[in-house]
Amino acid sequence: MEGLKEYLKDWKVHVLCGIMVFVCEFIGMHAFKFGPVSFTLFPMLYAVVLGIILALVKAIPHEMMVTASPYITISVLMLGARGAATIGPNLGLIVKSGAALVLQELGNLGTIFLSIPIGVLLLNMGRSVVGAGFSISREGSLIVIGDMYGLDSDEGLGVMGGYITGTLFGTIICGLMSSMLANTGWFHPFALAMACGTGSASMMSANVAPLMEKWPEMSEQLYALAYSSNTLSGLDGMYMNLFLAIPISNALYKGLWKLKGKEPPKSSTHEVEEKADDVVVDM
Repeated sequence: MEGLKEYLKDWKVHVLCGIMVFVCEFIGMHAFKFGPVSFTLFPMLYAVVLGIILALVKAIPHEMMVTASPYITISVLMLGARGAATIGPNLGLIVKSGAALVLQELGNLGTIFLSIPIGVLLLNMGRSVVGAGFSISREGSLIVIGDMYGLDSDEGLGVMGGYITGTLFGTIICGLMSSMLANTGWFHPFALAMACGTGSASMMSANVAPLMEKWPEMSEQLYALAYSSNTLSGLDGMYMNLFLAIPISNALYKGLWKLKGKEPPKSSTHEVEEKADDVVVDM
């Protein structure tokens, strides 16, 4: 009896999740098309918005949120199984594209050279711009910043802000960009599919959906390449962040403030920053 109670203690979380899933799936996917541009809203986005609303009106107690957190890993396993099922039949294509799939991760460093100059030169941001700008702020980025600086640091506030913003608007922006690039005719469909991998399952899905709609005859290959790219981004992205993204972001941050001829805003984590830089070098 005690064992049964242990298994059923989280029943409120399961019931609430079940209701939210039913509501979001009932709404379903909705595609919006404006001329050559299109994007799709997924049930995952509705779930995030619905969760935020319920939290704001205090319909979900904090204790329930803490209890629900570990179940994210279990849910992601199901998505991983679905993606892995498409890799097997297209393994030859993936192996043939191996070098391109690995090297495309270097493209994720582009966020540094776009966001950090805007944050420092135009918005006068402090150390939070490093956390927000060194990556697209997904789960792996939270782990890196949390371990190096702490999520309660300026860098932690930056990466959390990017994570929440990306969850709300990332899928829409990804869908729009993917749709626009697909309609230019400049890139091969496989190249666009490989670019869909950002380390975020929801963004990857939003990216690849317009491609699969445009080229339905190769939808399985496109999804396999996108999922493989997304998996590799999660694997090598950690090392890319540690050895390249964060050191480059720190150097660019300091250089831009010197260029402005001003002292950067006071940071509550300047000592932690120096220690974190040393950790990267030692590794």
